[in-house]
Amino acid sequence: MSLTTPPALAVCAVSKSYGPRRVLDAVSFAVSPGERVALTGPSGSGKTTLLNCLGGVDRPDSGEIRLLGERMDQLSADALNVLRRERVGTVFQFFHLLPTLTAAENIELPLQLVSVPSAERQARVGAILARVGLTARAHALPSQLSGGEQQRVAIARALVHRPALLLADEPTGNLDSANGANILDLLRELTDETRTALVLVTHSEEAAAICHRRVRLRDGRVV
Repeated sequence: MSLTTPPALAVCAVSKSYGPRRVLDAVSFAVSPGERVALTGPSGSGKTTLLNCLGGVDRPDSGEIRLLGERMDQLSADALNVLRRERVGTVFQFFHLLPTLTAAENIELPLQLVSVPSAERQARVGAILARVGLTARAHALPSQLSGGEQQRVAIARALVHRPALLLADEPTGNLDSANGANILDLLRELTDETRTALVLVTHSEEAAAICHRRVRLRDGRVV
């Protein structure tokens, strides 16, 4: 990261407790635009809690989280929702596609939420469907898609609004090894192309290997 390029994401001394249990303890790291960081560590180390804080789903008790320089932890609930819709994309282990919407409609949804005009929505959806190799499946419902196809739709949905930060929570955990490898290739290629910062929570050595570096958590601390 050059001195003239601020980080896409900066995490400074973030702590979070639930009752007496401290789940995150002064966690600090930064992610540059286009950089992929694997968030690793044993179960219970705080990875999911940290991801929830990064995505604005949860708030830290103390510390700072800056997305493109803006303090996420200080925003009002409404402002945080706007920031999440515009600047953050998320990919989950279990896809979380809306079952009554087609592949194309699922991908279009984030663009509707940020009021992108219809013609541009159609163009962007068509382009990213082609990029993930699913043009022929645009009108299929999630129930008509394989697991690998559903995850490709989920990745397209997470990136179609051109977020600064992509969060991925075990994105290959529900896929066989061949589909998992394809998804990892796609994540690597698309984040390279879009310069989107990626924070990838994983237990998978193969998934961690597509990242530029790793941040390992143990008992809520970076080790």
